[in-house]
This record gives sequence, C-alpha cells and structure tokens, in this order.
Amino acid sequence: MTRRLGPAFLLCGIGLAWSATSALAAGDPAPRFDPQRLSQIVKTISGDDFEGRAPATPAEAKTVDYLVAQFKAAGLVPGGDLEGGKRGWTQSVPLVKTDFRGAPKLTLQVGTQRDALVQGEQIAVRAAMDGSTSVAIQQAPLVFVGYGVSAPERRWDDYKGVDLKGKIAVVLVNDPDFEAGEGVSGDFGGKAMTYYGRWTYKFEEAARRGALGVLIVHETAPAAYGWATVKNSNTATMLDIERDQPAAVHPKLEAWIQRDVAVELLRRAGLDFEAQKKLAQTREFQPQLLKDASLTAEYAIDRQVIVSKNVVGRVEGRQRPGEAVIYSAHWDHLGVGAPDAKGDRIYNGAVDNGTGLAALIEMGRAFASAPKKPERSVVFLAVTAEERGLLGSEFYGAKPLYPLAKTVAVINMDALSPEGPARNFSTSGSAVSQLQDLLVEQAKGFGLAYAPDPHPEAGYFFRSDHFSFAKRGVPALSFASGNDWAEGGLAAGEASAKAYTAERYHQPADEWKVDWSFTGMAHDLPLLYRVGETLANSKRWPEWGEGSEFRATRDASRAERR
Repeated sequence: MTRRLGPAFLLCGIGLAWSATSALAAGDPAPRFDPQRLSQIVKTISGDDFEGRAPATPAEAKTVDYLVAQFKAAGLVPGGDLEGGKRGWTQSVPLVKTDFRGAPKLTLQVGTQRDALVQGEQIAVRAAMDGSTSVAIQQAPLVFVGYGVSAPERRWDDYKGVDLKGKIAVVLVNDPDFEAGEGVSGDFGGKAMTYYGRWTYKFEEAARRGALGVLIVHETAPAAYGWATVKNSNTATMLDIERDQPAAVHPKLEAWIQRDVAVELLRRAGLDFEAQKKLAQTREFQPQLLKDASLTAEYAIDRQVIVSKNVVGRVEGRQRPGEAVIYSAHWDHLGVGAPDAKGDRIYNGAVDNGTGLAALIEMGRAFASAPKKPERSVVFLAVTAEERGLLGSEFYGAKPLYPLAKTVAVINMDALSPEGPARNFSTSGSAVSQLQDLLVEQAKGFGLAYAPDPHPEAGYFFRSDHFSFAKRGVPALSFASGNDWAEGGLAAGEASAKAYTAERYHQPADEWKVDWSFTGMAHDLPLLYRVGETLANSKRWPEWGEGSEFRATRDASRAERR
C-alpha cells in the first residue's frame, strides 16, 4: 500500500470510530463567526502601535496585555503557569540569545591545502547554542554520513556505528527519496519530506551521537530555498529555548556549506560527490571518513537569557478536565526592521499571524459561550517566537502545562486568508493521521473539499507550531485556507497567494486592508470548531497512521492516559 492510499484506508475506520459523536453534534448548528469581529482584531493587533510584535521588546508586553484582555472578554479562564496555586494567563518562556563577538575564523584543510571559509559566502555558521561561550575546534576530522538518518522503523541507518566523538559530520539535506523518480515511493514515501529530511533533525541526531559539529550541504531544490535564506537565517542573532541539557540537541558547531564546497571537499578526499549521494539513497551506504580532511573553527559567543510569554486561555472540561484539545496560533512577528521602498520599517504581520490570533480568540469565544461545556478541556494557546524557530511551541512541548499524553490533538492556525470563501482547504504539509482524516471527513458537511499540499517535498509540515507537538507524538495539523475561491476559482485564489508571497510576506506591506471581507475565515472556522468539539467529547483518540515517524512516541504514552 502506498503512502497516498494510507489516509483513505484510515478514513474508512474513522467513519465508524467518530460516527456516534458526529451524529450527537450534528443536532446543534455550528456557531457563527462574525467577519467584522475577525477584521477588527486583525486591524488592532497589526496596527503600527504594536510595532510588529517582536518578542522581548516593549511591543511584547502590549501584545500580551491585549491577548489577555481578549481572552477574558471571550469568557475563557486562565490556563497558564501556576501562580500561588492558581493559573495565570501566561507561560514564561526563557529564551537563550546568542551572538558572535567578532567574525568567526573558519579553515577547511585537505592534506596540506588550507582554505579560509568566509561566513555567509561558503559557509553559514550559527552562533553556538550548546551552552558554549567560545568555540575552539582544531583540525577536527570530517565524516560524510549521507542523509544522516537513523530510522529503525524503516530499517535505515546512515551512521552504522561510526564514532563521531571529536568529529564533524557532513550531511545531505532532505531525505533519501527526494531525488527518486516521479511517482516512485521508496522507503521514505517518495518526494514528500519526512521528519528525517528536516535540517533540525540532522543537527539533533548528530548531537545524540556525540558529534562535535555538523555541516549540512546546501542544495536549493531539496532545501526548498536558496542560499540567501540560509545565510540570513543562520549568521545573525540566534534564539533557542533554555534547555536543561542544550548539548544533547545542539552540536558545538552547527553550519551549512555551499554545494560546490562539498563537491570540492569530497573530490580532494578521493570521493565523487554525486556517486556518494546516489549511494546514500540506498541502505548499502557506508559512512566515509574524509581522508586527510579537517575543519578548524574559532569564535567567541555572547550568551544572554531573556524571558518571553505564551498566552493561555482555557475552557475547563465538565467530565475529563485533565484531558485537553489545543487550538494554537503564534502571536509574534518580525518587529521593526529594514525599511522597504516606501521607508516603512514596521513589519505589521496582519496575515502572518494576525489572522490566526483572530481565529484563536473567536474560537475561544465560541467554546466559552456554547450551551454545554465540552467533556474535555479546550486550551487556547498563543505562542511566542514562532518566527525564530517555533520556540514558544517548542518550549510548551518540552515543559507542557497539560500532559502531552493526555492531549488529544492540536489544531494550529497560521496565516489564514482574510478574503472571501473558498470551495476547498488544505493543511501545511500532511502526515498520515486520523486527525487529518477527521478534518477531511467533517469538511464535507461544510461544502469544503481537501486539497493536498502541492509541494510536500518542501517540508511545510515541519515549519509551523503544530510540529512541536507532532514530534512528541500528539496528533497535530495546521489548517490552511483554500485556493479555489467561490468567486474567481483557482485563478483568483492562486493569483492572490502569489501576490501575497511576492509583495507582502515577511514585509512591511503585510498590513490590514479595508477591503478584506473575512467571509472566508467566517466560513471555515465552524469546521474547525466542529472538529475540536468532536475531539473534546468523543471517547476515541485520534492516532497516527501505520509507518508514521510519530506513532511510536504516541503509542508509548497510552498507559499514561488511564
């Protein structure tokens, strides 16, 4: 059975598993969501006076105060950290901020030839996040480890027992199936990126194996972005959650290198890059110690701990309050930055993610004002620092306010369309799960068809806050507005998406517009309400599909539910 058939098979089971709850809920109409209220929230939260909502700036306090006031007005109760035996409205999120002190000195040596690597040009090194305040690596050996994947459930191991202590791993981006032929579904499900293809996994797995450092080879197609993105994301100030053991997930040196640097490195070590990459797409691949090759790195680090906030509201369940369904959205954006052509320096973040915040507040209002409270608790989580690497949700996942083993599912809302209604909807990436199938099944009752992610190889599933929960076993998805508009069809929907990406995404121009109708969100949110209501009242729990990289973690938590 191929990966694409998996959801259809699970859907047959879900139709039976959820039928009783769906029928029970069907007697009551879904709540109405007011487009004008949605519009007003987005207009307010993305106003210039919120200064782009950057964490750890004066704008954070203003944003948090606004969200708390909105949650209170919606009828939610505090769901955050315990304060004097009672829960407050926020969860403190300690973040570690690291910067270079001076320019890093980096030298690649093969045999007697030594080449200086220029930060941002041949290499993009991240300011160390393993707890170090300085890095002094002298001629560390280099080992090519293919895609750097260890996946026991797929009988795959690129490391094969190689000792990485004191060494630096050279790793390919994405996973072994990316370059498979069209329609080919190999051990990693074809072109759709798995968790093993994500660059964060590669750093973490190498750290678990004791590697001194990691060099990820950048190639535009499998990375899904160019070198400029790598450079801008990795050479400036870095943020991470404060971890008890940061070196357990961060090697001392984390970096990307240009493809041509890797090709030349392997050539000088007596290996052909393309031949090794081809071999790395098979189980027969063996790690290769690069003969006479080493890296030297020296730089100092400024390390500072700052504290940001997640904002948390709750509707307490009437029968099983210790079990929870979570709706999430991130409150942060990019703050004040480089001016655009008009001189505007405020990155307002109206769509990204004022729309998600409006959806979260109004979803809370719908649950709080329902005639009957749900059996399980429903949590409304506005997280910080998504734009800096999903850090608010990552911290929640590491230190949850409500046990993850008793968290039924997570529905994330990120950058929804403020335009008119569509005939379809999508999700950010996809993963075989009964949660996804439940959403698809119930969407039919709202006249919405599911449109699969058109670019699963880009790994969008791993780029939004739901992933912080998914990788810990909790079924999770991120809802995406449809592109087949009721007025104008696919042409209008796709043209709007392209224009937003080119002209407003992560730019000061992402501002509230008076002609946005918000009728599309008002049409879609009742579906998300119905899914959450079903999850909050059913005795059944959604599970991951067979072969999912997240299933084993979820299965291991079943005993904790009792």
